[in-house]
Amino acid sequence: MNRIDRISAILIQLQSRRIVKACDIAERFEISLRTVYRDIRTLEEAGIPIIGEAGVGYSLMDGYRLPPVMFTREEATAFLTAEKFIDKLTDASTAAQHKSAMYKIRAILKTAEKDLLDSMDNNIEVFKSRIQRRIDNNNHLQSILDGIANKKVLCIDYMAGYSQQKTKREIEPVGIFYLDSYWHLIAFCRMRNDYRDFRADRIKSLLDTGKTFGGKHPTLKAYIAQTAQEHKLETIVIKIESSAARFIDEQKYYNGFVSERIVDTYTEMTFLTVYNEGFCRWFMMFGDQAEVVSPPFIKERVKALAQLVLLKN
Repeated sequence: MNRIDRISAILIQLQSRRIVKACDIAERFEISLRTVYRDIRTLEEAGIPIIGEAGVGYSLMDGYRLPPVMFTREEATAFLTAEKFIDKLTDASTAAQHKSAMYKIRAILKTAEKDLLDSMDNNIEVFKSRIQRRIDNNNHLQSILDGIANKKVLCIDYMAGYSQQKTKREIEPVGIFYLDSYWHLIAFCRMRNDYRDFRADRIKSLLDTGKTFGGKHPTLKAYIAQTAQEHKLETIVIKIESSAARFIDEQKYYNGFVSERIVDTYTEMTFLTVYNEGFCRWFMMFGDQAEVVSPPFIKERVKALAQLVLLKN
């Protein structure tokens, strides 16, 4: 990206939020903070009323607005692709809200971009895998997001997976994330007096209690990082014959897959997991074509499981 395009993009970014940190701009465009400061100074010299405060960030003066910006063909196509994902991976209410937003986006596109989306609509599709499940029970996601944004105390009827018992809980929602074909809600449970991970498909009903909470909870990102540290994630490295690696492509993500690299005829894979026993038993499924590189105790556990199989057969 040349400097003129970058400066224009920075101006658009400044309009997107109340305050934008210099480090966020630097990370987005992969430039130094010194370059950010120079680009901001260029905008100021061009007459853009930018307010900057050390240690806080940059913002545009209240009331200053630029004319609507136009989307590129690539950006328009990206919106269409996102619409396909949202339709398959969220609840009906969220999909409807996004579709409504897409009508507004299409309305400001140039004729050429509108024609492009019409022609591409039937050439982009997202299919659900055999293990994917669409969350469409009572459209809870929008109610959850509203609760997070407005700090609402929500009352849920929750069906626990391990006991199949339904309990009524008052919760303070923190954030949601999508993992392993399910949406998860992290919330402070008033009944348990602790944070809990609620799977959205197990929430049988959800009501707004009309109450709000004032306590400050960690961000979702901070909570997940803290949880990972508390659970002492184990790093496991294995080598598997590359000809066999393609057969575990889907399964590896459910066992903490992080990265991989090719080493001769093998694929070396790195995992992060708290379920060491479960990983070992999963590894046994293709163990005749693989090897545990580290740590040693995982290698020993796999050997012990193999010995047990020999003794019983």
